[in-house]
Amino acid sequence: MSPTGLRRALTAALLTLTLALAGCSSGSGDAKDQKSGKPSKSASPKASPGPGDQTVTLEWKGEKRAYAVHAPPSYAPGQKLPLVIVMHPYPSTGTHVARLSALSAKADEENFLAVYPEGLNGGMNALVCCGSADDVGFLRTMTKSLVDTWGADPQRIYATGISNGGDMSFKLAVELSDTIAAIAPVSGGYSGRITDPASYVPKSPVSVITFLGGEDKWYPAFNAGLTIWQERLKCEEQPPAKLKQKITRTAARCADGSEVLAYRLPEMGHSWPQGKADMAEREAAVNATDLMWEFFKSHPKMTT
Repeated sequence: MSPTGLRRALTAALLTLTLALAGCSSGSGDAKDQKSGKPSKSASPKASPGPGDQTVTLEWKGEKRAYAVHAPPSYAPGQKLPLVIVMHPYPSTGTHVARLSALSAKADEENFLAVYPEGLNGGMNALVCCGSADDVGFLRTMTKSLVDTWGADPQRIYATGISNGGDMSFKLAVELSDTIAAIAPVSGGYSGRITDPASYVPKSPVSVITFLGGEDKWYPAFNAGLTIWQERLKCEEQPPAKLKQKITRTAARCADGSEVLAYRLPEMGHSWPQGKADMAEREAAVNATDLMWEFFKSHPKMTT
């Protein structure tokens, strides 16, 4: 086996074992998060597009699924707004990641749609856990509805999330590469047996900005996975830039035209830099929400 293949196998085994022992637990899934904070004004089977927050429900493969949509105050039918899909950790809720990321406030400032899908039993079927639902299919259906009903711009659809939600961002980058323009995994990675085949990469360019904590117990797997991603997409990485708090930023341009921007925070654990709720690294010298939005703005959908 080649060194790259051995590293990939060891990385997958390590992460799978660690997550199994931990029960994939990395979120803040206590019940209070489901009863306080945003988003949710009403729940109905049909969307009623308008400013503010509402929850949309649908039947998907025999299960009741839900997602909360936040539209900025300036929202009006007929606009084509960027869409940011924000995915929670496991076990947790859309309410929690909405508070943690503060992406609804950013949407109000920058005029985009934010959507918070709910995983079944507190998680998404991402790369290494959690569950067996066809979450890619669910998110494709949700996104199509947001394009058709809410006027989301199909050329500016983005995905982010933390932990299980960050892993799911990578899964969408590969399996919905025809839809997703860029992703921003936070404390998440490209790992697990599903990523073993070298063919498991986007068929259409998807750019990546990611935030990794050096004190995160899954950092070795996340970092190795990012290296494999860049090797497979033939990315050329520039020397790292040094920021405050010993943070480094690396930028790479890939053969398909996509870009990879990675922030490594050596003093951060399994957290969201400058987040606003549980799982936040409030003292981080960089703000993940601000940086990912600036990255998204400059990375509309590319075609090959």
